[in-house]
Amino acid sequence: QVQLVESGGGLVQAGGSLRLSCAASGRTFRPYSMGWFRQGPGKEREFVAAIHWSTDTTLYADSVKGRFTISRDNAKNTVYLQMTTLKAEDTAVYYCASRLSRAGWLPSIAGAYDYWGQGTQVTVSL
Repeated sequence: QVQLVESGGGLVQAGGSLRLSCAASGRTFRPYSMGWFRQGPGKEREFVAAIHWSTDTTLYADSVKGRFTISRDNAKNTVYLQMTTLKAEDTAVYYCASRLSRAGWLPSIAGAYDYWGQGTQVTVSL
């Protein structure tokens, strides 16, 4: 079993920055990839960013490309999401997820992930 705990959310003004963290614990943690998804008010959950744990290959949603950066610290079993130039439309609950299966790089597919965190709220005010 893997437990994922997000932190770092909060209230920030438009144009500001936040860094989210997702710490993994439990069984020996060797994910294939990690991802961040978000769900805004009245919206469906959407892909934000993902990182391949071994190669550092990353993928971003077009809406956050150039503003968000995903990174990972293997030693700490932690993945980060650095968010800059935040906009009101970035307001959402942000979830991290881990994919253990090595059956392929499916970074933006929510159903491909095996474990999910509880989410952390990010609110961007105008």
